[in-house]
Amino acid sequence: MDVIDVIRTKRDGRVLSDEQIRWFIDAYTHDRVAAEQASALLMAIVWRGMEPDELNVWTDAMLSSGERLDLSSVGRPTADKHSTGGVGDKVSLILAPLVAACGVADPMLSGRGLGHTGGTLDKLEAIPGWRAELARDEMLRILREVGCVICAAGGSLAPADKKLYALRDVTGTVESIPLIASSIMSKKIAEGTNALVLDVKVGSGAFLPNPDSARRLAETMVELGSAHGVKTTALLTEMDTPLGRAAGNALEVTESLECLKGGGPADVREVTLALAREMLSLAGVSVDPAAALDDGRALAKYEEMIRAQGGDPAAAMPEASDRRTVPSPETGYLQRLDARSVGIAAWRLGAGRARKEDPVDAAAGVVCLAKPGDEVHEGQPLLELHADEPGRFDRALAALEGAIAIAPEPPAAKPLVIERIAE
Repeated sequence: MDVIDVIRTKRDGRVLSDEQIRWFIDAYTHDRVAAEQASALLMAIVWRGMEPDELNVWTDAMLSSGERLDLSSVGRPTADKHSTGGVGDKVSLILAPLVAACGVADPMLSGRGLGHTGGTLDKLEAIPGWRAELARDEMLRILREVGCVICAAGGSLAPADKKLYALRDVTGTVESIPLIASSIMSKKIAEGTNALVLDVKVGSGAFLPNPDSARRLAETMVELGSAHGVKTTALLTEMDTPLGRAAGNALEVTESLECLKGGGPADVREVTLALAREMLSLAGVSVDPAAALDDGRALAKYEEMIRAQGGDPAAAMPEASDRRTVPSPETGYLQRLDARSVGIAAWRLGAGRARKEDPVDAAAGVVCLAKPGDEVHEGQPLLELHADEPGRFDRALAALEGAIAIAPEPPAAKPLVIERIAE
């Protein structure tokens, strides 16, 4: 097989053969194709796209580049959730123990944040002693004993994706629905769960702000999951406004605990329960997840999971040494609070990273003291910025310019769950 022929095939708008795809994925994974040649093919895919059958084979080849977890020893139905990322999206911390409390095991292999979107592992690492890196046997043991685990994906799952994602990140080839879908689904299918629910964010704080693009991505991923024997549905959820009131690692752990105790922001609870109901339905379990949130079962499961991974669920969360507030410019109703701007502000305060190897400050972030629809008065604090380095505040405040709009009337209510997509 000649890599130049593979590149030319896609460059000229033709469909790659099964043999070309499987050869390329294997050859690049094992360093038999140069990075510049692989990036040329990726750019051709960005421009030319992929047909559904072609994408199925591409995803399967990535999946086959490594191992697929065998969850047969878990002894209960399995399901997982994947979010495309947003601002203040701490749902995973609540959802995994919630569905476990309802009888469905969740092996949630998660990632770290990059840019304005937060990462689940970064949030949990704010808990003293908690470990993200688990050997496969330990991960499976915790899943059997506790019913849920949130950890980093090992290098044995879809290693082709790890190499290709790193290349896409530096060659301007991230924004391609076929490449995004195959990247997400190859890892999620490799987890070995029976069911998968996708939380595809839509709005300014989302990876794909455009609703049509987000819908196409959701449809593509649902098709890929179903083609590989995983019951898959997707929910399009709103991300014009931060989810909940906290954006930042320790701040979001604290807010997650409020929800696990039956309280917390109404929007976090609503999205979490919508996803939980989808997961339980796909797994064939008829249980009301709201009851498990309200009666303490989900909280007990969360504490069990944290302890199993070396953390202390009762430990105090890190707190920033310095705080600033952002006042309301006038009296009226908070019309808009731009999610992307809040996410960038939290990032600049130290909660996020520009490169994968950058450290994060567990205590940094933004607390939304008001949300759209709230009546506010001139000078009233709307946001509270948390940082350990005072020099970070000016850049965070610059990110928030234009993020807040006040109007005489409250905004029209928008649904949090916009659409459900299934085959």
